[in-house]
Amino acid sequence: MSRIEESSGSSMLPPAAVAMPEVDKLSIAEPETPENKVEEDAPSLNSPCSDAWPQPYYLENSLRRVAPYNYTYKTWCKERWRGRKLIDVFESEFRDRPLEYYKNAMETGQICIDGKPTSPNHILKNGELVSHTIHRHEPPVTADPIGILHEDDDMIVINKPSGIPVHPAGRYNFNSVVEIMKAERGPQWIAYPCNRLDRLTSGIMFVAKHPKAAERLSLQIKQRSVRKEYMARVIGNFPDGEVVCNQPLLQISPKLGLNRVRANGKSARTVFKKLAYYPPRKSQQAEEGHPGTAQNGAEEKSRPWRRKEGYSIVRCLPVTGRTHQIRVHLQHLGHPIQNDPIYANQRVWGANLGYDDPDALKNTDEDIITRLSRMGKEEVADAVAYHDEMVDEYYKKKAEKMSGELCEVCDTPLYTDPGLQELSLWLHSLRYEDAGGGWSYISPLPSWALPPSGESGPTEVGSMEELVEAVEEANEIS
Repeated sequence: MSRIEESSGSSMLPPAAVAMPEVDKLSIAEPETPENKVEEDAPSLNSPCSDAWPQPYYLENSLRRVAPYNYTYKTWCKERWRGRKLIDVFESEFRDRPLEYYKNAMETGQICIDGKPTSPNHILKNGELVSHTIHRHEPPVTADPIGILHEDDDMIVINKPSGIPVHPAGRYNFNSVVEIMKAERGPQWIAYPCNRLDRLTSGIMFVAKHPKAAERLSLQIKQRSVRKEYMARVIGNFPDGEVVCNQPLLQISPKLGLNRVRANGKSARTVFKKLAYYPPRKSQQAEEGHPGTAQNGAEEKSRPWRRKEGYSIVRCLPVTGRTHQIRVHLQHLGHPIQNDPIYANQRVWGANLGYDDPDALKNTDEDIITRLSRMGKEEVADAVAYHDEMVDEYYKKKAEKMSGELCEVCDTPLYTDPGLQELSLWLHSLRYEDAGGGWSYISPLPSWALPPSGESGPTEVGSMEELVEAVEEANEIS
């Protein structure tokens, strides 16, 4: 019997199809290890343009880097910007640089409207083109290769590494899946991504070779005739059986991409099922103190997640496709993804890590936004619940934050390198399949989902039948 987390205001969702095709056996390119990675010198490029070739990558300390270069961002005025001051839009929508920088850039002609100098008080209108020329500093990403699971004349099925965005956006341009694949296949090659994964999420993605192939698959996904399954590693011992979460989701900050469970949000449904549970090692228990000590009792009150011993590997079937849906639903259930820098961050959500707070009574939206805005600037953006228990001080200090130094060319505040823990989220897109049985692709389990050394546990995942049955049961109840 499924456990269902119901929302009184959620709307009925369409049933999932039940046809179960066989899973293809697929291979993946062998990933490079730190020992056999080749370190390359940084290219000497003063200001390459966006279509520079060869693209300016170099590898260093297991990271893919890009030398700083001049670049002009261009975007049409969005509907929500109309009638607002230019400086107000930059303050609310962009967080890459301080407000004083943006004001100066508008006054000195680095930020223009329709190619002409403007002022911070300019009122934006429909049809205006906003441009911003900068000396661009891209953050480094993992040097792990993009794995190829399948390729034919129409489509490439890839295994995306964690920490790399799909499209050029924000601080990332060359360090994106689209541009890295272009660098590997030639300057004339054009990628047509068919599904989206967050930067930190790894796993299966479809990249079409031509527009018609992209249209066909995108239509299937839109019509919900494609099923997808994710794997997550979460805090504590997740409940047994199928758990259905129907809580609606609301975006509370477009600038931060932050979502919360809220009754007036968009309908959302995810089915979860525990694959395995791994209790903490005895050495870890000893380090945390004996359960009967007064010190440990005080710690349990201030850090309630410490009572959730060990971690679970959980299968996730998102019936809808809202932003951060799996991450927010797991947080609401009290089992956030163990290394989630947003939704498992005690500095942001408090001691309960956002558990069961659909009305924002424990933490207001304003408080959450303020705390999260500090992450990566004044504070390290760690999954505190995870790192307080399992990572030593070295890794907590080795994280991306403002270094206090400025670029010699443009006076931009510089960031330190991200730590390895910031390039990974324990959420993986494991499987995509046609509900009618036409095709199916599954990736290998990521290393973090395999049994710990010296312990036994599942190393592969069965069919999706149990998860689909739970969706159908929830539909009947609805």
